Amino acid sequence: MSDYLIAISAQSQYQPDQSSPEEQRYVFAYTITIENRGTRSARLLDRYWLITDANGRVQEVRGQGVVGEQPHLRPGEAFRYTSGAVLSTPLGSMRGYYGMIGDDGTRFEASIPVFSLISTRLH
Repeated sequence: MSDYLIAISAQSQYQPDQSSPEEQRYVFAYTITIENRGTRSARLLDRYWLITDANGRVQEVRGQGVVGEQPHLRPGEAFRYTSGAVLSTPLGSMRGYYGMIGDDGTRFEASIPVFSLISTRLH
């Protein structure tokens, strides 16, 4: 087992009540679970996202922490949060990474696998 092994999973859900397809506004919520499957503790410092819509338009998002927090995960612990994204098309995808730091000062990136954003209202 690796000293640092961070597993990340994502689920997305279209938000029709906040969306306005007539105005090309499609809102999605996504829930991320970050699980420390390694043998050492680590803290999430920052995030980097590539959000791609169906037209191939890419938004890059960088920031400190997630939802205002920089969670510290001991081996076996998990952190879950929900956030959102707005696209101008009814489908797209997200991927990226979290910048992490181990308790020993080791910096590393935890990859966020690509996941889809799909509206229930495809035209």
